[in-house]
Amino acid sequence: MASARQWLDIIYVITAKEMKVKYNSTVFGYLWSLAQPMAYALIYFIAFKIVMRIQVENYTLFLVSGLFVWQWFNVSTNNCLNVYLANASLVKKLNFSRSILPFSMVLIELIHFVLSLPVIFVLLSVYELPLLNENWVLMPVIVVLQFCFTFGVSLIVSSVNLFFRDLERIVSVLLTFAFYLTPVVYPMSMVPEKYQYLFLLNPMAVYVELCRAVFLGGEIQFFLIGLAGLYAVLFMFVGHLIHSRLQWRFAEIL
Repeated sequence: MASARQWLDIIYVITAKEMKVKYNSTVFGYLWSLAQPMAYALIYFIAFKIVMRIQVENYTLFLVSGLFVWQWFNVSTNNCLNVYLANASLVKKLNFSRSILPFSMVLIELIHFVLSLPVIFVLLSVYELPLLNENWVLMPVIVVLQFCFTFGVSLIVSSVNLFFRDLERIVSVLLTFAFYLTPVVYPMSMVPEKYQYLFLLNPMAVYVELCRAVFLGGEIQFFLIGLAGLYAVLFMFVGHLIHSRLQWRFAEIL
């Protein structure tokens, strides 16, 4: 059984390798990780603010703050679908915990999320809002909970996709639905009150609401933190269960 130090070494090597491959021979480096959410932000700004004239104060900041949170989950999930196929030689030749591979993918997107925070601070300055507020003390807790939730989902999709390749297309459709059922481009207040509880059945709606409350200095509802913790524990448990049941056949399938 690998020691904690060996686990950390493997995670570091895999994460560094993936980051190097992703940005090798690029001029702008990690800035490319900001390009997609910022491009989407421009499109949604035109569609919802200019065309549909949605009435949300500081809409650019509101939109970007939600998109960065969503991007972390969305890219992690998509990248983990084929993480074992892309690293088949490692899975077949080396003896290590297979869960390290999806863990590293989620970690990379967490790094991108942290590196995107300067954009939030710039927009806060533009709108003359405080860069920091008392809610920031809860940000590490929220980030850890979203990491655990995302890792749990990644364990599920990375494991099942090896045995059921149609999952890749199913997940793509589900993520599209989930995006529009998550208050990223619109505030939760626009959802009729009698339906708002249904949105809380979407874990990403909870994480987006919490992170946005930190960024914008809004009121944090502590029952949302409890709900975020519940989703994190639930998906980690289910993800670990599915992964542990299937991982012994990974090398055989690959």
